Amino acid sequence: MASKVAATSVELYGRAVGSTPTSRFHELVEGDADAFRLDEACLLIAAHARPGLDVGHYLERLDELAGQFLPPTFDGLLAHLFGPGGFTGNRERYYEPENSMLDRVLERRTGIPITLSVLAMEVGRRSGVPMWGISMPGHFLVRDKVDPAVFADPFHGGRLMTALDCRRLYRSLTGNQDWDDSYLRPVPRRAIVTRVLSNLKTVAAQRNDPGMLLWVMRLRQAIPEVAAEEQAEYARLAARFN
Repeated sequence: MASKVAATSVELYGRAVGSTPTSRFHELVEGDADAFRLDEACLLIAAHARPGLDVGHYLERLDELAGQFLPPTFDGLLAHLFGPGGFTGNRERYYEPENSMLDRVLERRTGIPITLSVLAMEVGRRSGVPMWGISMPGHFLVRDKVDPAVFADPFHGGRLMTALDCRRLYRSLTGNQDWDDSYLRPVPRRAIVTRVLSNLKTVAAQRNDPGMLLWVMRLRQAIPEVAAEEQAEYARLAARFN
């Protein structure tokens, strides 16, 4: 199974080899909000932090993970990735930028909720285990497309959850007793990419790293939903490098 999937990933990525990471990222996110390859978009973000990153290599790493577990079920995938697979939430250094880079998550086998969820979603897509991303405020989760009543938390060992469990987690993390059922609705891939970049924007600002902030903002300008509202901020930042 792994070799068949690997050939597909390399073939798909090969169509864009002549593009720069920035132009290819634009090509992906400017189209249908939910029709592009999430793994490739996240790796293209990482390529801005690590120039020369071999995106195809990390797509193959994901292909390999997809061939390492049975049965191909939602709980089986999660049990493998966050059990024998060794992936875990980075609780000690949560705000490291590497936690938002899919290549580094694959290398270090640790990350934050959103990147570990992307990992699960993309391995699941390859394995015939479909799942949605759930952009709950304060914590990212995944949801089983086969049984939509089942959720999971990749950051906490891939534990399975009900909607009530998700609500309790939200309240424990945020201290907010208000709740809206829309928090558990699936979000399109472009919204997931936006949240990854939002995390990196916050990290860059906290670290006072204008170079990192510039490329993060440049990528955010490619996303229709955020480009207009951040245009002035990006212009001010870019002027510092002119």
